[in-house]
Amino acid sequence: MMKGVPYLVTVALLALASTLAFADDPSPLQDFCVAINKTEVFVNGKFCKDPKLTTANDFFFSGLDKPGNTENKLGFNVNLVNVDKILGLNTLGISLARLDFAPYGLNPPHTHPRATEILVVLEGTLYVGFVTSNTDNRLFTKILNKGDVFVFPVGLIHFQFNVGHTNAVAFSGLSSQNPGLITIADAVFGANPPINPDVLAKAFQLDKTVVNYLEKIF
Repeated sequence: MMKGVPYLVTVALLALASTLAFADDPSPLQDFCVAINKTEVFVNGKFCKDPKLTTANDFFFSGLDKPGNTENKLGFNVNLVNVDKILGLNTLGISLARLDFAPYGLNPPHTHPRATEILVVLEGTLYVGFVTSNTDNRLFTKILNKGDVFVFPVGLIHFQFNVGHTNAVAFSGLSSQNPGLITIADAVFGANPPINPDVLAKAFQLDKTVVNYLEKIF
């Protein structure tokens, strides 16, 4: 019986190491690392301000009480509070966003390559969902009302659509100081320079004239 214990401990340690290795953002090695911008070099994160020079304002942002402008083709606006807006978020692995929807407004299919997202509805009714990876492309959807919460796993394509007759408001927490955003239609049909239309025509099984049209509007 005792011979099995070291094996189980080894398995547990390997599992823990694997979990840590795939964490979204590196774990901090100090209380905080308030960011400073040094544009001449790039690092995986940001340089740290001297802790002695840090103030409360480095951990503060104001304005998420204000509705975003949804007068656009999607009827949607997002106000992301990431490390660029709160420098104290650097190394802390978290950010926040306010999402505003006009009636029938849409946050189109997109991914966050570096973050899981958890969303709570404050006002209105949202139809939300995500699609699993290429193993089966399974779609998970839910109708959310005020007070409801939904989770979108890291890297998976997901969306939110206001199915109500009134404005909708939601807040999202994201497990990265800089979650990233890839809007599928914009990335595929709005790439700069454009992706060869022959590639997209074959990939989406579309006529090339349709691909040319989509690349023009995006």
